This record gives sequence, structure tokens and C-alpha cells, in this order.
Amino acid sequence: MVFGNGRNDWMKRVLGIILAVMVALGLWAMVVAVGAREGWWRPMVAERGDAEAFLLWAEGRYAAESEGNMAIVLLEGGQTSGSWFASHGRPVNAESLFQVASVSKWLTAWGVMTLVEDGRVDLDAPVSRYLTRWQLPESAFDNDQVTVRRLLSHSAGLTDGLGFLGFGPDVDLPSIVDELTDPVDAYPGRSGVVRVGARADGTWRYSGGGYLVLQLVIEEVSGEAFNDYMRRAVFAPLGMSASTFVDPDPEHLAEIYAADGSEAVHYRFTATGAASLYTSVADMTRFLEAQVAAPGAVPGRGVLSPETLAAMAAPEAFVYSLPVWGLGESLYAPNGAGGFVIGHDGSNFPAINTTARLDPAKGNGLIVLSSGNATLASEIGGEWLHWQTGKVGLDTIVLFDLRRILIVFASGALVIIVGGVVLVRR
Repeated sequence: MVFGNGRNDWMKRVLGIILAVMVALGLWAMVVAVGAREGWWRPMVAERGDAEAFLLWAEGRYAAESEGNMAIVLLEGGQTSGSWFASHGRPVNAESLFQVASVSKWLTAWGVMTLVEDGRVDLDAPVSRYLTRWQLPESAFDNDQVTVRRLLSHSAGLTDGLGFLGFGPDVDLPSIVDELTDPVDAYPGRSGVVRVGARADGTWRYSGGGYLVLQLVIEEVSGEAFNDYMRRAVFAPLGMSASTFVDPDPEHLAEIYAADGSEAVHYRFTATGAASLYTSVADMTRFLEAQVAAPGAVPGRGVLSPETLAAMAAPEAFVYSLPVWGLGESLYAPNGAGGFVIGHDGSNFPAINTTARLDPAKGNGLIVLSSGNATLASEIGGEWLHWQTGKVGLDTIVLFDLRRILIVFASGALVIIVGGVVLVRR
């Protein structure tokens, strides 16, 4: 009887220790997650506020990791504070045109919002209201849940996963309708079928196909070709005179490089609003400056109202309950002023990588346009975010920090488990 009671007590102690270990592991996981977001595991690449040192660090990363080209601009207080240009081929400068991949979506969102401000598009109406040439295919879900607001924020339940590869120079581009019906240039491993495959519950599901639908909405509602409308309604008023979605000036077009330093194919797109704006750091600087208050000028510069800009920067889509997307723009991290650092990254095959980021409260921003390395612009953008805010974006955590974070977690978890074993043995 005594033996039985002793055995029961021992089992209770063991179960208690196992429970304590599980709780400790859970708490440690939370500490690691918070630490990853707060930048506990990564050093600053430059002293806060030292733009020259940050650019010097970026130059070093280019020298070590790229055989292509790069254009960088830093903004402080809504004005350019530094720039840097490099290429292994034809020189690039502030006027050189780069294909900026998914950064295009940020500008396309501005085009959509001009129609919203004009009362020609309702953000919360089913997008089918504005489409005559194509409609979403039937599915197990209600197509009426696909609203303009949800398309802008990647929260409409579309499961295409696009990712467009584009088309070579000798291939005739399909029409928008053909591309929506049968997108033959979808990234490998992606569905590419533009349809509703999930419930619209606020979950972020990246959908390039959704932005192709929005490109069609702009054409249907405006009665103009997409590029014509964007140049008239957005680019011209902002002074972005060189920016275009089609037919870039070949004299100013930057060479496109693969990751091995060879000159790459210039892929063209039907889904230009999702993947193929051609712009320069000079024009992108004007775009970022237009979103910052300046003497005698309000944010939006008359293209959009300050209220619309605020709505675009408000959370609309979430990952693990964290706000990650507004209306057409990524929400990288809180800016400490009640808002977010906003912007967009872009990647096109084979090694185009771009980013444009802005803290509207301070007027501080970053533009990196490049080819020759598929992730370097995003890496620089992530470090700039950390340098500006002390926070680390979820994209940076996933792309660059995951291995480091897993090592930190595993090290702490090992200590907790070994401690639990020692207690059991005692």
C-alpha cells in the first residue's frame, strides 16, 4: 500500500514536471516570436539616423551579392537624403527605368481609388458589378464576397497564388480575358486559376490574379486602356512622366540581369497592373513624396485625398491575427505614431527584386530597384525597416531570419527539456 502511494506520488510529480516543461516551451516560443518581431536577435546595420552609414552598408551588400544593377534612394522628412547607383553593365541613374514587378500593385491601387473617390466604384460592391468581358467562374463559395476592397487587400478568398512569369519577346501577349480564363504563365506550383477557393474571412492570401481583375475593372469603368488611364489620372498629376505599364523608352530601360550576372530575357506581361510597371527612382521618389505633408501641399497631391490615403494604410488583411495589408499596400510594422510603415516589394523572374517603403508620419522612405539578385532589394528593405523602427517585418522574418530564430528557439527548448529530465531523475 505504501509502495502504491509512493508510485502515485512519483507519477504526479512527473506529470507535473511534464506539464511545466510544456508550459515553459510555450512561453519560450512566445518570447522568441516577440523577440523576432522586436529585433532582439539582429544587430542594426548602421547607427540610427546615419543615412550615409546605411547606404555604405547597402553598397557592401551589393558588392558581395549582386552581378546586376541597383538604384537606391533614401528619403528623410519627405525629401531625398541620399542615393546610390551601380551596374555591372550599362550605367544606371535616377532616370533609368526598371521593371518593378509587384510594386506595380501599389500604383494600380491608386488608380482604383481614384475611381472610388469619383463615385464610380464602390469598395464594398461585388466586383462583378463592374465586369462585362469576364466573370469569376462558379465555385463552392459565393462570388459576391469578392469585392473591390477585398481584392485590393488580398482577402477575397482567391486561391490562384499568382505569381506571373510573363512572356518572352517573340510571344504574342494574350488578352486580359484570355489571361484570366487560362493563365499560361503562372509560376510553377501555383494554381493560376482565378477563382474563389476559400471564405473571405480577412485572411491574407496573395493573389496576383486579383490585381489582373482590378486592371480589368479600371478599363471597364473608365472606358480607357489601363495604361492610358493610369498615365492620365495618376502619373501625370504626380509628375511621374517617365512611368508606364507598356512600351518603356529603350534608351532609358535598365538592363535586366539573371542571378549569375548574365543578361536576362526581358519578359512582358498581360498582367501589367500586377507585375510590370516601368519606373525610375526619380518617379518613385515623387510617388513617395506625394504621400507626405509638405509646405503648401497635402498628402495625395490632389490625386487622392488624405482621408483615402489613411484608409489605404488601415489594416484589412491579417496573418496569425497580425495586420499585414491595407488597400493595395503592405503594412510592414507599426511606426510608433499610430500607423504603419507602408509600401510594397516586387519579384519577377529570373532575378528582378524591388522595394518601396514609407513612414508617412515622418516622411522617411526607401526605394530600391534592382536586378541580378532575387532577394537583395527585399533584404535591404527589411534592414531599413529595422533601422527606422527597431521592428522586423514578417516578410524579413520568413525570408531571412527563420533559420536564426529556429536556432534560438531550439537552444532554449533544449535547456528547458534537459532541466525537466533532471528534475524527473531527482
